[in-house]
Amino acid sequence: MLRARIVTALLLLAGFLVALFLLPFSVWLLLVSGVCGLGAWEWGGLLKLSAGGRRGYALFSLVLCCALGWLAFDFASGSTRLPDLLLAAYLLAGAFWLLVVPLWLKTKWPIQAGLRGGLAGLVILLPACLAMMQLRAFAPLFLLAVMAAVWMADISAYACGRAFGRRKLAPAISPGKTWEGAAGALGGVLLYGSAVTAAVGRMPDGTGAWVGFGLALALLTVVSIYGDLFESLAKRQAGVKDSGTTLPGHGGVLDRIDSLTSTLPLVGLAVLLWEGRLL
Repeated sequence: MLRARIVTALLLLAGFLVALFLLPFSVWLLLVSGVCGLGAWEWGGLLKLSAGGRRGYALFSLVLCCALGWLAFDFASGSTRLPDLLLAAYLLAGAFWLLVVPLWLKTKWPIQAGLRGGLAGLVILLPACLAMMQLRAFAPLFLLAVMAAVWMADISAYACGRAFGRRKLAPAISPGKTWEGAAGALGGVLLYGSAVTAAVGRMPDGTGAWVGFGLALALLTVVSIYGDLFESLAKRQAGVKDSGTTLPGHGGVLDRIDSLTSTLPLVGLAVLLWEGRLL
């Protein structure tokens, strides 16, 4: 199992870096749409759809993601053509993760087949995939840095939870997660963010800038935890350990991108605002 995890992780990392830095945007758009389709296939499994229903849901999600990407971006250069479309997707995702999901986690609403489950899957996957397209066109290294921040949160939470975890964060949803792990995630992201800004010479200037920077990283960390917990709730209700078996030793695609689905749309929105594309 460990060998499979290591080999899969290395192959995924190598393939991801090649796609991120070397492939044209048109191919990147198609690859991201494929990820959306795989994620939708796994989400359909968590909803306990029939085999035909899963195929239809996955194909619909893939085609819709590709169509939205084709509308929102220039297929050759990746430049944004319809910022309003991205704005609508990101605001919908932001409302879902910041307002709906906390209530969903508290009440533990059933995640099952039907309009609510199907729409939830689309809101989880489509805005995140559009953000992957947008942020890659903005700067591949920036997208990698954002994804690394989310990975840092996961690694720090795991390490601190194992070492110091005592108080359960959400025992009925994910018994292994602790408040100490969440605090470790926040600390790890703050250290990572400070190190990256120092390395590129873009340190915040003044107390107010530091406070804003810290709050932004804290929000990113909290939302990444929401993404993790929401998928954990879906898996627990479905009675499975992993979302799928697509990645040997790592479970499914959703298991690897759960925290990214909640964070990337917010970063995409921030970049739109920073570029002034909505003015």
